[in-house]
Amino acid sequence: MLENPKNITEIREEISDEELTSFAQAIKTRYGIDFTNYEKKSLKRGVARLITKHELGSLVGLWAMILRDREFFFSCIDDLLVNLTELFRNPEIWLKLKNDVLMQLKDKPTLSIWHAGCSTGEEIYTMAIVLKDNALYEKATLLATDLSTQALGKAKEGKYSSMLWNKYTSSFQKYKNIGKLDTYFEVGEDHVIVKDFVKKNIDYQKHNLVQDPMPKKFDIIFCRNVMIYFDDVLKMKVLNLFYKALNKDGFFIIGYYDMLPDQSKDLFVLHDPVTRIYRPK
Repeated sequence: MLENPKNITEIREEISDEELTSFAQAIKTRYGIDFTNYEKKSLKRGVARLITKHELGSLVGLWAMILRDREFFFSCIDDLLVNLTELFRNPEIWLKLKNDVLMQLKDKPTLSIWHAGCSTGEEIYTMAIVLKDNALYEKATLLATDLSTQALGKAKEGKYSSMLWNKYTSSFQKYKNIGKLDTYFEVGEDHVIVKDFVKKNIDYQKHNLVQDPMPKKFDIIFCRNVMIYFDDVLKMKVLNLFYKALNKDGFFIIGYYDMLPDQSKDLFVLHDPVTRIYRPK
């Protein structure tokens, strides 16, 4: 163990932009995963978090570990990418989906929905519940993708701490003041687990937005609070991916903190400014 280890802030401030660029390029060359256009402040925080967690002392120590140990690198992706999500987060979005978006799509013979950067799955299960609530689940297929294998495993399991249950229930009640969230969960003493009938139309796949194509077309695409980690060049790259993957009558939903470059106006028009919902141009 290192004596007087530095904290995350100290380590982050020691990392120069040039060192970070070289580090990202080495990962791209070694593993084919591209962090070179990630927003530098966010990536530095993730790198500093890893260095501190594993007591590696500096970027040099982390660099050596990542290039030497493939399993270590893939196990630490979660620390480089902060996965923050919860059931019925921002209830107003789900109300807008219920009362507006799904009303416009409900007569289609099938519905296809993609949650890009699904993290541990709370958002896609929220969408499944909203579809159930509107009698649209049986004709819907949902795709949950993430770069992190660990996050995808948690999403597929659908198991969450019971300590969060009151918060989840409160958010659900803001979306729907009748009905019970436990209709969709097995509620235990320590954990709540999504019931199988909520999972059955969901497919989970590892996918890298930065470099993997998406051959399918979707009626709704979610990518919430993922692009905050991208610079404008990378944002436009993934926005073009989303545009090509979205049906012409579809909807694209981003996070409250995602800022789109001006060039995105060539691809999308704002449908609702409050909930950050867009349509393809």
